[in-house]
Amino acid sequence: MSMIFDVKSEISKLNAVLLKRPGKEVENLTPNTMHDLLFDDIPYLPIIQEEHDAFADVLRNNGTEVLYLEKLVAEAIDAAGIKENVIKDFIAESGLNVPDIKTELTKYLMTFSSEELVDKIMSGVRNDEFDIHARSLSWLADHQSNSLFLMQPMPNLYYTRDPANILDNGISINNMTYQARKRESLFMSIIVKHHPLFNHSNLEVWRDRTVSTSIEGGDVLVLSEDVLAIGISQRTSGQAIEELAQTLFDKHATFTKVIAIEIPRVRAMMHLDTVFTMIDYDKFTIHPGIQGMDGEMSVYVLEPGKESGDIRVKHHTDLTEVLKQTLNLPEIAMIPCGGGDPIAAPREQWNDGSNTLAIEPGVVVTYNRNYVSNQLMREQGVKVLEIPSSELSRGRGGPRCMSMPLNRS
Repeated sequence: MSMIFDVKSEISKLNAVLLKRPGKEVENLTPNTMHDLLFDDIPYLPIIQEEHDAFADVLRNNGTEVLYLEKLVAEAIDAAGIKENVIKDFIAESGLNVPDIKTELTKYLMTFSSEELVDKIMSGVRNDEFDIHARSLSWLADHQSNSLFLMQPMPNLYYTRDPANILDNGISINNMTYQARKRESLFMSIIVKHHPLFNHSNLEVWRDRTVSTSIEGGDVLVLSEDVLAIGISQRTSGQAIEELAQTLFDKHATFTKVIAIEIPRVRAMMHLDTVFTMIDYDKFTIHPGIQGMDGEMSVYVLEPGKESGDIRVKHHTDLTEVLKQTLNLPEIAMIPCGGGDPIAAPREQWNDGSNTLAIEPGVVVTYNRNYVSNQLMREQGVKVLEIPSSELSRGRGGPRCMSMPLNRS
């Protein structure tokens, strides 16, 4: 069992992708917890699953192999015989420090098969699922009264783009910004270390989740085999970008330039790919709201310095010019989300009109609800494959957010 992991493009033929089918974790949201778990509404599980299945079918029908996160984690646990270790790791990362609670929860979770265990950890463990005989004051006075869950659900898991991303023939396993999502990248660590498809491969680990600075995959765009674009955003810091760039330069990945693009640090624009994506060699979607009144914005180009370990940083204000220069293009088309209309643009950006997934040059998967943006792309010669989105869109992420490319031609 093996796979070639290789991503040197944002738009070339998508051969293999990692998805996570929404499960009971999205039903375990409540109005009181959804803000802390980074949701604005509670999806209806049967319909969000139908919509996600339609997304997966579009990918398969266009020649993409679809792998599922939940299945790979269970297979990795069985392959390495690490069920108890995985339970201990997730208990620790869930902030459970009461010894008798940890012991009882471990015994409870050990009764599940690996597949059931993964689903349970992802969906959350409620306080009332089994008899708890804790005598600790920290449990009786603090935790029990403050939460319905021993282990919180992870409803953002269907956005597989963020916890890790393949860059060239390596992977960045990310330290997520918010507590609600930090455990997600632990699943990727388990897979990379223990699944035969991954640990028997050519995969190099560029960055591990134990680093102190935060970066998320939705901010990372592979514009070419030479150029990365990374958003300085609500969830990715400038220091993390510089660290990743230094690693890629030092370890001789194919990338020789990193374009750091500063975007507003607000929830509506949480990642670069919610406001800017590549859809063809010379075509991009963009939300006008990330640019100033004069069209200017802060863009930094990072390149290796003359001495080993040095990075040169140059500041620019014209994103279009930077893209033309770094990608060696005479002209590029910036297609504004919602046509730049003062009502359609923010509405469609909120519903991820700019969050397109290119599956080959000039062919993208989008949400059907963003009809203004979709029509503009068609007028530019782009083939648009629409998927249903009434429930998928409630988590504030689109087709690119929901997919982690593993191999592109």
